[in-house]
Amino acid sequence: MKDPLSTLSQYEEYIKRAANWIWAFIPGFISAIILLFVGLWIIRLIKRFTRKFFQRKDYDPTLEKFAQDLINWTLKIILFVTVITQLGVKTTSLVAIIGAAGLAIGLALQGSLANFAGGVLILLLRPFKVGDFIKAQGQEGTVKEISIFQTKLNTFGNQLAIIPNGQLSNETIVNFTEEGIRREALTFGIGYDDDVKLAKNILLELVNEQETVIQEEGKAPMIVLAELGDSSVNLSLRYWAHIDDFWNLRWTVLEEGKERLEAQGITIPYPQRDVHLYKQE
Repeated sequence: MKDPLSTLSQYEEYIKRAANWIWAFIPGFISAIILLFVGLWIIRLIKRFTRKFFQRKDYDPTLEKFAQDLINWTLKIILFVTVITQLGVKTTSLVAIIGAAGLAIGLALQGSLANFAGGVLILLLRPFKVGDFIKAQGQEGTVKEISIFQTKLNTFGNQLAIIPNGQLSNETIVNFTEEGIRREALTFGIGYDDDVKLAKNILLELVNEQETVIQEEGKAPMIVLAELGDSSVNLSLRYWAHIDDFWNLRWTVLEEGKERLEAQGITIPYPQRDVHLYKQE
């Protein structure tokens, strides 16, 4: 049976060691807390300065957002390492812990790392920038923001589409804005009994009347007989327009084209089939 005095002495020794450890730990803990708050405050100041710097220099918004995110995360990681060191964790032990944790986190967050790499590729290769209208991953919209891990699109219906950069950088991207102008090919179907030349003249005259249609050499409007369909003769009206004028021009030509064709007696037939019945004797 243990001596009660000996057991009490051991407890007192444990309490004394714990008290000594706490008193030794408290200064470092307080320093770490102060360092954390001061560091976060400094990071906020740096973010504010960086934002004003990019705005004053009028840099590309794409580079601005990406650089701000990268600087923010880098500074926070440095602050985290500094605070942990201040708590008494040895640098060599911290490096080993970070290495092991980094391997585990890297395996668990392969998708996030791929998204980060995709963001870097988008920034370097610049297949699009903020403000461009693109089509990717089944979504169409204006690029609102490009961050480290994802790209945000504002769709035609004013919805927010968020696409991971990893997928975006490895798939086909259609940039409708990059070239500044677009070519349209509108199809008008007329009846087989209608005058093809008359219909072509009506539509070509209509599109040439539009001030926003590009009339440069090599880009002048044209109309061709594109197809002899099952129910109609299909004419393809082709013209070029600037991005800002494209959609309004398209809607105008479609509406006016239908009205002018009908006013001249040109029919726009519905899909139809001829059915022949044979009587067997």
